[in-house]
Amino acid sequence: MGHAKQSREIKQLFVSLDYVPRDKFNAMQGYRRLIFNDMANQRRVDVFLDVFEMCHSFNFKERLEVDAKTIPLADMLVTKIQIIDVNEKDLKDAVCLFADYDVGAGDREMINGAYIANLCAGDWGVYKTFTMNLDRLLAKLDDFSLEDNIKTLVRARVSKLRAMIEDKPKDFRWRMRARVGEKVKWYELPEADKEVVDSRMTSDGSPAKS
Repeated sequence: MGHAKQSREIKQLFVSLDYVPRDKFNAMQGYRRLIFNDMANQRRVDVFLDVFEMCHSFNFKERLEVDAKTIPLADMLVTKIQIIDVNEKDLKDAVCLFADYDVGAGDREMINGAYIANLCAGDWGVYKTFTMNLDRLLAKLDDFSLEDNIKTLVRARVSKLRAMIEDKPKDFRWRMRARVGEKVKWYELPEADKEVVDSRMTSDGSPAKS
């Protein structure tokens, strides 16, 4: 994550680190997202500017100022549990966050449950996806190779967050959308990686010939 106003500096940084910019994508989408490829190691870096936009959209512009080195823990969790087709890796990432940090009402060395509850109270679709994935995490927890005390800790913290989400008052607009429920799609599906961020390129950044 970075600020849109830092776009030029971000581009310069990755070029100095020998990453190949996706010139066409960056020219068209550079106001909100940048993509770079490390050709030697076949790695891709996606940089979102101010707004994180995948299955749901979140404006992190103000949140980027909370921590000097990274996005806050709550926002890290948000990027994982906003995924509709969440996979095991994403769930494991979320489990690691819950294993290491408690849920509370602030951002200092904790997952800000109050902030996440506010996001859910402001958008039924976000609520639906977040709670669905938190429930998936709990259902999957026993499949992970974790000590019993860690599983117990994670369950307690996830349950604490779920309670904070449910206890946050919802307005009339939210309740009306909840009545419609899944009859209307509440999320977006990002473009497939192979179409947007295919790393199979030549060293100069052009597509490899098949």
